[in-house]
Amino acid sequence: MQIDLVSDKQDMGQFIRFPWKVYEGNPHWVPPLLKEMEFMLGDKNPFFKHAESAYFLARENGAVVGRIAAIIDRNHINIHNEQVGFFGFFECLPVQIAAAEGLLNAASGWLKERAIEVMRGPMNPSVNDECGFLFEGFDSPPMIMMPYTPPYYLDYMEHCGLAKVKDLYAYISVIKDVPSADRLEKLAASLRKRIPGLVVRPANMRKFQKELSAVKDIYNSAWVHNWGFVPMTEEEIDSLADRLKSLLVADLLIMAEVNGDPVAFFMAVPDFNHVLSKLNGKLGPVEILKFLWHSRKIKDIRVLTLGVKEEYRRKGIEAMLYLASFKAAMKRGYERAEMSWVLEDNVLMQKGCELMGGKLYKKYRIFERIL
Repeated sequence: MQIDLVSDKQDMGQFIRFPWKVYEGNPHWVPPLLKEMEFMLGDKNPFFKHAESAYFLARENGAVVGRIAAIIDRNHINIHNEQVGFFGFFECLPVQIAAAEGLLNAASGWLKERAIEVMRGPMNPSVNDECGFLFEGFDSPPMIMMPYTPPYYLDYMEHCGLAKVKDLYAYISVIKDVPSADRLEKLAASLRKRIPGLVVRPANMRKFQKELSAVKDIYNSAWVHNWGFVPMTEEEIDSLADRLKSLLVADLLIMAEVNGDPVAFFMAVPDFNHVLSKLNGKLGPVEILKFLWHSRKIKDIRVLTLGVKEEYRRKGIEAMLYLASFKAAMKRGYERAEMSWVLEDNVLMQKGCELMGGKLYKKYRIFERIL
């Protein structure tokens, strides 16, 4: 067994393509776009303007059997005042406990050399991206921007001395069967009387930059007290918006304003994993035709985020956003909505998911090791 630091383009190519070996024949894994992975791991990703990383490959007799990234996010350290680093992009073949141990030790060693005291993960590469190992719900594919991992990764973590630090939940709802629609309608009518300047509307995509500016302000304000949250920089939000813009449906990006001032937003996107599962990581001319064809058959949406400025929380605005988006989703023919992810101790958000008929159907776990 050999653990090598990725040092050239060839190594990085092996790092990016290795998951195809892990998930070969698995009907639930969704191959990522190779170009997207190159961006995520490369220096064009604005995340790395405040972060650094190292990538490692495990080889046995010359063949790659595992991979891992070690990540330091200086913004996390400064905001949370803790010397925490991360591991991410972990993949490993089954029955390769020595490889898993070697990879985790390599990441730990790299972090420890840089005065990091705790290693946490998986974060791919941050809490604002895919994170966690799946530990319930292996029988269905993940929705867009959610991970899928095999159950034996949990055994690897425990064997290598990592302990659970936080669980993340995903809820699924059948849109036409939302049981509280009448209740939400009454709540919306009451709320409009109590806050006469309140307007809930779909985003105006012709004024996308203006809408994006409001989303930036609300997002970083609304999530500031969440566990592990690190505000996205202007560049990171712009980059994410640029990559998501072609996937957005205006009716599913809902804005709430009071007297013209943005106070909340709700963002859901069609589950393009249904399309990505047909492309095998490529996006050439043939794949673009497949993309256009299969995009018309998407029946699920994923609720990415909901943000409400602190002074407007617990007033019912969240329910109005849910109601507006689910009405729009039903009108467009979507059948299910995943609400993810939700922290295991965020009871208020869990109740909101349940209000919309959500059933807890997937769980993800984040681990840590004291260095």
